[in-house]
Amino acid sequence: MASILVVEDNPMNLELVTCLLESNGIEVTQAVDGLEALDMIKNSLFDLVLLDIQLPGMGGLEVLKYIKENPASQQIGVVALTAQALVGDEQRFIDAGCIGYISKPIDVFQFMDQLNAFFGNGKA
Repeated sequence: MASILVVEDNPMNLELVTCLLESNGIEVTQAVDGLEALDMIKNSLFDLVLLDIQLPGMGGLEVLKYIKENPASQQIGVVALTAQALVGDEQRFIDAGCIGYISKPIDVFQFMDQLNAFFGNGKA
């Protein structure tokens, strides 16, 4: 069973993503901010991290930097899950170390296909 850490500060978005993942047989761990996410990554090995970029306190790109600089976690695939959808944002997140990008609001009909692409291509 795949294990995904969802880092999202919006309770409704967190619940939606968790429900979609769990209904597809994926084990989900939740974090509501960057510090909590980093603590969880220290204690568990995840197949993938879905990371909101706009988090309170420590932003998503800072969390990503810590994940990628730590030898124990740098192999974990990180997908940006964000409402930032300006031209160039996706490439900026990829350049920072994300393996992909899913924009919010989430399309519930396409979400799992988008996510499966990261597993299917061996990226995660």
